[in-house]
Amino acid sequence: MIGAGAGGGAASWRLAQAGLDVVCLERGEWTDAASYPAATPGWESRRVRDFHPNPNIRRRDTDYPIDDSTSLIKPLMFCGVGGSTIMWTAHNPRFHPSDFRVKTLDGVADDWPLSYEELAPYYELNDRMIGVAGIHGDPAMPERDPRPLPPLPLGVGATRLAEAYDRLGHHWWPADSAVLTRDYDGRLACNNCGPCELGCTRGSKASSDITYWPKAIADGAHLVTRAAVREITLDERGRASGAVWIDDDGREHHQPAKIVVLAANGVGTPRLMLLSNSKRFPDGLANDSGLVGRNLMLHPIALATGVFDDNVDSFHGPDGLTIFSQEFYETDPERDFVRGYGVQVTRGQGPLITALGGFALDVPWGRNHHDRFEQLFGHVVTCAILIEDLPHEHNRVQLSDTVSDRFDLPAPQMVYELDDNSRRMAAHGIESSSEALREAGAREVLTMDMLPMAGFHLMGTARMGDDPTRSVVDGSGRAHDVGNLFVADGSLFTTSAGVNPTPTIQALALRVADQIISARRDIAVPTDV
Repeated sequence: MIGAGAGGGAASWRLAQAGLDVVCLERGEWTDAASYPAATPGWESRRVRDFHPNPNIRRRDTDYPIDDSTSLIKPLMFCGVGGSTIMWTAHNPRFHPSDFRVKTLDGVADDWPLSYEELAPYYELNDRMIGVAGIHGDPAMPERDPRPLPPLPLGVGATRLAEAYDRLGHHWWPADSAVLTRDYDGRLACNNCGPCELGCTRGSKASSDITYWPKAIADGAHLVTRAAVREITLDERGRASGAVWIDDDGREHHQPAKIVVLAANGVGTPRLMLLSNSKRFPDGLANDSGLVGRNLMLHPIALATGVFDDNVDSFHGPDGLTIFSQEFYETDPERDFVRGYGVQVTRGQGPLITALGGFALDVPWGRNHHDRFEQLFGHVVTCAILIEDLPHEHNRVQLSDTVSDRFDLPAPQMVYELDDNSRRMAAHGIESSSEALREAGAREVLTMDMLPMAGFHLMGTARMGDDPTRSVVDGSGRAHDVGNLFVADGSLFTTSAGVNPTPTIQALALRVADQIISARRDIAVPTDV
């Protein structure tokens, strides 16, 4: 296993539970909850310094740089046990059934090689493993098991917007959240202290370092931290034989393996595959299709923020988790774009980020700064319009010619541009969200066409598919070109849907692990040997 984040943690636990010998190589390290910003003075200032979500700004020695000079949307990720779940807001929605059949239904992109129904049991398992809070019965989704925990409180602002949605006849539902509302599985319930992306000191947020990894290790998985993998090695038959990794002192080690699983995220996984070129694979490991790194999807986000005259208590509680609207999620032929978007209603920001004018706020410096701050702090509700990003081969991850990491390995380069469909979707989302905010009583609506710092969702760069010429791995996550190489992260995604990807990453990782378990003897010792 390479990578100890959302997918790597889930797959490692499932494999170890089944009795397989699991060794996971993780570039980062364990993060002590006592070091999270919420546990330290000047906590909010760390959001723009050593706990910034962009590794190019954060610059920890466990990070690697990303060449983002050719991407409008900037990369947001975290190297360490738990991966980017250390910094996620813990919104936990599922894909719709239609998301797996977009070619059949809408004539764009490609269908997945599996269905929602095939993945549903793994969604349920993941919900139980991490402790999902929510309400049963969302009319936008298929029937499913009740969530393990009741939902988080909505807060004043989201309640007003929900009432506005009702008057407009728009869908809304309390957000599914991977944040505990009651003590669960030895973890404490959330105390509504605030920004989840700055790390959870209580363990209430389901980062995989405190959900999957303790169980994986108890079942025998071995986790090696500060292990920077530089190459997947091949044997004389062209099968994966392990990984070369570098320690802090620059010494190289080889970890042998009968099966290799890549879970280094949608940028890190294609980077390792491209670094692992060979005589058999001159263009990168398992890249006969030429699609390794291609079809990068990032979920562009547009914003509409309503400003209310009275205090709507928007600074209290998990900031990314209130209600979720899927009114404009599916394709409508009367609109000028295909597919759709979800609207994640969020709370306001802390005093520092508000003063700096973050997240579509208008806070001028100078004479009127304090007055404007008083108008905004605690008085805002934001609609984050999460746009389904269609796959395009020209959007990609490749190796940079100009940027390298601390071990002189080429950094990944993100090449990404918005298509017209996304721009039209963003405009529609801003218009519909602005209408809802005004209906809720906002006296002013501030908008942003595109949030540059939005690259938490890294998808599509080693896509699933039945056709080896149109995909990198098959429906089990197994590489078409290397029979004992698997992928278990967001790289697998055939399409991006209009929701946050983490629960789907974890459900897919659990399913990939089960595919390995059921066929492990044939994979590890192929019949042609």
